[in-house]
Amino acid sequence: MSAALELYAQLTEAPDEKTRARLIADAFDALEARFPHIGDLATQGHVRESELRLQKEIKEVEARLQEQIKGVELQIHEVEARLQEQINGMELQIREVEARLQEQMREIDARLQEKIKGVELQIREVDARMSEMEGRLRTELKQVEVSLHQAMAAQTRWMLGGLAVLGVVLKLADLLIR
Repeated sequence: MSAALELYAQLTEAPDEKTRARLIADAFDALEARFPHIGDLATQGHVRESELRLQKEIKEVEARLQEQIKGVELQIHEVEARLQEQINGMELQIREVEARLQEQMREIDARLQEKIKGVELQIREVDARMSEMEGRLRTELKQVEVSLHQAMAAQTRWMLGGLAVLGVVLKLADLLIR
């Protein structure tokens, strides 16, 4: 039975006016409880105002994200510049080591040429030591090169991780905006 029919039935059965008035008051109270107050309802103006506020917030978030992206790009450029400086420094060190080695080899050659007539056995020993030194230096140079490549790879992973995190943040922002 509907609320209106139930009220009608109660009113027709009520013995006096005071009881009928109480039934009508209870019905109005129940009706008010079912529906929100007019002040609680969102108007078209409220919806538009909220929409504009959200659009403003979206633009602010986009602007902050753009600033963060620029900051990350600047950091990437700084890291690249530092890495290039390190590479240049290592290349200079390698050239210096090579120059010193070449100078040492020339000195040894000059001394050996003076003694070569009577000391053939000593020349073989010095050549063996030099070959060993050269092998170690080449090994060390290769190790330096491997370390440099590893450092560059680690830095690249860091940058890619930062960009991935940034991508996730942008995706989350996009999801939140929607």
